[in-house]
Amino acid sequence: MTSKPFITCLWFDDQAEDAARFYASVFKNSRIGTIQRYTDMGPGPEGSVFIVEFELNGQQFLGLNGGPAHYGFSESVSIMVECADQAEVDYYWDRLTEGGRPDVCGWLADKYGFRWQVVPTRFFAMMRDPDQAKARRATEAMLKMSKFDIGALERAYAGE
Repeated sequence: MTSKPFITCLWFDDQAEDAARFYASVFKNSRIGTIQRYTDMGPGPEGSVFIVEFELNGQQFLGLNGGPAHYGFSESVSIMVECADQAEVDYYWDRLTEGGRPDVCGWLADKYGFRWQVVPTRFFAMMRDPDQAKARRATEAMLKMSKFDIGALERAYAGE
């Protein structure tokens, strides 16, 4: 039985190193680790990147260049980025949508097709409020948003 932390593996056609470097530029406290290359045994071209180990905010990832059998990323798997304030929401939203596309309710697809949720921590507190009318108003406001607007959520939550 292992007590090691989980490592999230992201399968790319051939962009694993580019993606790892992009993600490490977005998130503070990040680093690129070992980069393994294909040998003459393949299956990728000799010398090309096979695996990139990287860490984002203390979470370990592995980028795998698995080739064209890649099935693509799906909305059913995403990474949630909790943000302390609107400046953080704006920063992560703007950086992660560069070359990607915004979606609804704080979701986006980055330029590699991977899905992220950029969500203010305050929203979770609103959802846990025992006053369900407040939580409902905040939820209704959120459902009309693409990128979270904390001010608009607060106004809805307060009934303004």
